[in-house]
Amino acid sequence: MSDTRRRVKVYTLNEDRQWDDRGTGHVSSTYVERLKGMSLLVRAESDGSLLLESKINPNTAYQKQQDTLIVWSEAENYDLALSFQEKAGCDEIWEKICQVQGKDPSVEVTQDLIESEEEHIEEMPETSPLIDLPTCELNKLEEIADLVTSVLSSPIRREKLALALENEGYIKKLLQLFQVCENLENTEGLHHLYEIIRGILFLNKATLFEVMFSDECIMDVVGCLEYDPSLAQPKRHREFLTKTAKFKEVIPITDSELRQKIHQTYRVQYIQDIILPTPSVFEENFLSTLTSFIFFNKVEIVSMLQEDEKFLSEVFAQLTDEATDDDKRCELVNFFKEFCAFSQTLQPQNRDAFFKTLAKLGILPALEIVMGMDDLQVRSAATDIFSYLVEFSPSMVREFVMQEAQQSDDDILLINVVIEQMICDTDPELGGAVQLMGLLRTLIDPENMLATANVRKHKGKTEKSEFLNFFYNHCMHVLTAPLLANTSEDKCEKDAVVGSTKSNTICPDNYQTAQLLALILELLTFCVEHHTYHIKNYIMNKDLLRRVLVLMNSKHTFLALCALRFMRRIIGLKDEFYNRYITKGNLFEPVINALLDNGTRYNLLNSAVIELFEFIRVEDIKSLIAHIIENFYNALESIEYVQTFKGLKTKYEQEKDRQNQKLNSVPSILRSNRFRRDARALEEDEEMWFNEDEEEEGEAVVPPVEKSKQEDDFPDSYEKFMETKKASAANGANGANSKSVAAQTSPASSNGSSSKNTTLTTAVTATKGSLVGLVDYPDDEDDDEEEETSPRKRPRLGS
Repeated sequence: MSDTRRRVKVYTLNEDRQWDDRGTGHVSSTYVERLKGMSLLVRAESDGSLLLESKINPNTAYQKQQDTLIVWSEAENYDLALSFQEKAGCDEIWEKICQVQGKDPSVEVTQDLIESEEEHIEEMPETSPLIDLPTCELNKLEEIADLVTSVLSSPIRREKLALALENEGYIKKLLQLFQVCENLENTEGLHHLYEIIRGILFLNKATLFEVMFSDECIMDVVGCLEYDPSLAQPKRHREFLTKTAKFKEVIPITDSELRQKIHQTYRVQYIQDIILPTPSVFEENFLSTLTSFIFFNKVEIVSMLQEDEKFLSEVFAQLTDEATDDDKRCELVNFFKEFCAFSQTLQPQNRDAFFKTLAKLGILPALEIVMGMDDLQVRSAATDIFSYLVEFSPSMVREFVMQEAQQSDDDILLINVVIEQMICDTDPELGGAVQLMGLLRTLIDPENMLATANVRKHKGKTEKSEFLNFFYNHCMHVLTAPLLANTSEDKCEKDAVVGSTKSNTICPDNYQTAQLLALILELLTFCVEHHTYHIKNYIMNKDLLRRVLVLMNSKHTFLALCALRFMRRIIGLKDEFYNRYITKGNLFEPVINALLDNGTRYNLLNSAVIELFEFIRVEDIKSLIAHIIENFYNALESIEYVQTFKGLKTKYEQEKDRQNQKLNSVPSILRSNRFRRDARALEEDEEMWFNEDEEEEGEAVVPPVEKSKQEDDFPDSYEKFMETKKASAANGANGANSKSVAAQTSPASSNGSSSKNTTLTTAVTATKGSLVGLVDYPDDEDDDEEEETSPRKRPRLGS
């Protein structure tokens, strides 16, 4: 078998009447025992898998188009096409098909003999003559229209009519009659011509299309289709195509064949989308060849433009030239948008080459310039182009922005320009912002990042590690800026001093702002789920969860739910780092306030809050259960329509009893040793991460003193907590010493920079002997207690 001669692409026609590429392989015709007949087999060239196995049915109509295409319908509404690399291969397979069906290979369509023709023609032999067409005269138009309409239900007669029209040059004669009718204002004749031309289009014959859509004929074809008998007045399609629709050449196209192909494709697309009525279920396959005609035209246009490097280079030069005026730049961007849309018709390997060509010519730096422009249409078109690029290769875009960061300020980085466009979207429904948010989400999704390290480009780091470091250092502050601006901390402080029962922090009552914040929160929630250390460090450094929970006061319930969802994702991770951050910051208070303010209303907010606490109960997250019961149970015990809060109380008491029993059975000295051992069971990579990022801007919310007990087993810390809180007699002396130290260091400990306080370290050294530098946990727990009793951290709840 000759590799190239039988090399084919397999296409199927989808529901939108677009050809989907099913892969490349080599075709053969073989007898298949299972199918009991000669069949077409296509095996993939990549792995030899079977792309197509189709029995050559004696009754199926196969069509040969453009010398290298064979098209047929496998079942109703399921069309297949084989596109051959070489004409010789197409001819070879066509002969096999014709041999099975007993046809002459010179025909371009084999006939579907399922439908009986006996009603119309007595025992019509295969060699029966062509349909006799009436003479092309004005008084015969009605007869011609009836003939064309009558053959559409029969595949055989459709084929015979098509051959007759082709052989006699009949279409050009009909179009001459159209001009006569229009000059004479012969409305009846024009209505008949509409039916005739529409019927000829439904014959679905590529050779007829080539005549009808030629420069000489196409405008007259459009003219015929203006005179729909069902309309009171004819449409003015020709006027639109010649006067309204302007062909803009951003750079003059010198290739006349290319110009003609572009004009033809636009007009044929217009006929399909605008002029022809939407086909009924029974007519859907009538226009499959028209769809193919447009599809292959687009492939040809993109290929011709792509091969003309001089043309593309000139377009890019003008797009990035500061001297280019805004109107011209708008046209250039629209050209690229359409160019990228056409490229979707290319086969995968050709599409790869297409986007690589654009990248090489500098599409991303060009987009960076135009996305920052004031013109809304330009920005919208640039966003569409950017979406094609991100969909094609997120890694290519990431690589570009990381290289760019080494030479540019943060403000003009492409990703920050995209974020700015998202934030500044003027559309009340934020249509553009939603699209940009989806693109950002694709770019920061670790699922599509390369897992292997690229030594040359990333100095041995993986793309995930490298890009997320870049994003959190250079872009995250831009993304969270509107959120932080709308949750002012100063206001929170003021309200806390006044002692109001509900925070009056300015909340974005403006619907558009609320929508924007909801989008930002959706992205941040995605980060919590997919970026472990980076987002954790960012949340704690910026005290982000406290700021997000301010939005629980928004009058827009959807925004309050977004804030709650963000907290729910954090709690869903069951990470003790996050849990300690939440309890130390008393961050359940705004959630419980929202639940109480919601009153007896049974709505989504009520259900979402209860689900949050139910999750904590079911998963038995002990540190959170203890915090909720000890601080908020009085406010929550009246809620009895669910058993969640009673269940939390039960869990809390069971754990308390269990710890008291353990406390009585374990000597004090062993408990201390076990604590030290647990403190060292820290994940090395997480410890390294937090040490590495200590120098980042912003004060650490959780004092670094907490690091040394990051992975405590909760029952042990809970035991110590209860021990110090109740000042039990068993640990009395040690507790007293610890309390005096905690009292001295408490004000400093509430500041994020106090972890290495000299007094505390001295106390640790004295208490623990040789373990210099380890944190004294009893002191630390008392420290927590001091913070919890400070005025700002007390729950502001009504009785």
